[in-house]
Amino acid sequence: MEEIAFFDAKPYDIESFDKLNKDYKINYYEDKLTPRTARLAAGCAAVCAFVNDTVDREVIDLLTGMGVKAIVMRCAGYNNVDVRYAERTMAVLRVPAYSPYAVAEHAMALLLMLNRKIHKAYLRTRDFNFSIVNLTGFDLHGKTAGVIGTGKIGQAFIDICLGFGMRVIAYDPYPNEKLAEEKGYRYGDRTAVFSESDIISLHCPLTSDTKYIINHESLRLMKKDCIVINTSRGKLIDSDELLKALREKRIGGAGLDVYEEESDIFYEDCSADIITDDTLSLLVSMPNVIITSHQAYLTKEALNNIAEVTLSNLDEFFGKGADPKGKYTNSVLL
Repeated sequence: MEEIAFFDAKPYDIESFDKLNKDYKINYYEDKLTPRTARLAAGCAAVCAFVNDTVDREVIDLLTGMGVKAIVMRCAGYNNVDVRYAERTMAVLRVPAYSPYAVAEHAMALLLMLNRKIHKAYLRTRDFNFSIVNLTGFDLHGKTAGVIGTGKIGQAFIDICLGFGMRVIAYDPYPNEKLAEEKGYRYGDRTAVFSESDIISLHCPLTSDTKYIINHESLRLMKKDCIVINTSRGKLIDSDELLKALREKRIGGAGLDVYEEESDIFYEDCSADIITDDTLSLLVSMPNVIITSHQAYLTKEALNNIAEVTLSNLDEFFGKGADPKGKYTNSVLL
């Protein structure tokens, strides 16, 4: 029975994997995978990592030296993995899709909360303050949603927006014009999305082309009341420029499930700590900003799919005759 070192394990991870696992000895560690903790994988055939684990050259060399044969990412993103370096000595596998609805629905939840000031109303009524002064929102019906990235999650978010009676303009380097015509939305360039949208939601991977796609120039193009939603990757947004635009009241608000410097903060209880990240502290304090802790994927269905696909990928890699849930190659699952 192969041993798997499972890093950054949370109770909901353990529950979902233990429910389905029959063939592996999984050693769960609360610690994130780093050069310091990589030694915990000694004697293991594979490591299971997540979005904020460090899988750089140093870690890969350490794992290779201990005989680790595969890195299995229990997520879709792999920007924290030096894939090309890793593939010389081991397989890199991921979960290319789990529940696009989970992330898309969370993106809409952030938008609805910000627009209708639900977070403020909740705090007021807990103090028996039933005033509705300064809780005015706007109709989503008839507004324009700008969607950057039209993969499965982007398409799910588009469907939700269309269901609200919104117009949708999308940007993707590989547009699906036929699907857009069928559903009733259109593609435009980045400038059109930034300048025409009342809401902008990011559903693209983090690449060299998309890093800081929300920056000084794109924020300058946005409408004064535009709301920015990010449930993808933190570094899609230049946080300092976003903070500046919010403070200068050049945009209407932001709903963030991710943050570019989240790795040592998100998924942890920092309530007793002094946060030294001034940008994050200021964003959290703003009345027109809602930040959640990278939880957009967190539904029962998504957790089950993640465990199922991850275990299936391991089964195929170790030759257990599984029917893989995602595309697999001999070296890298991309």
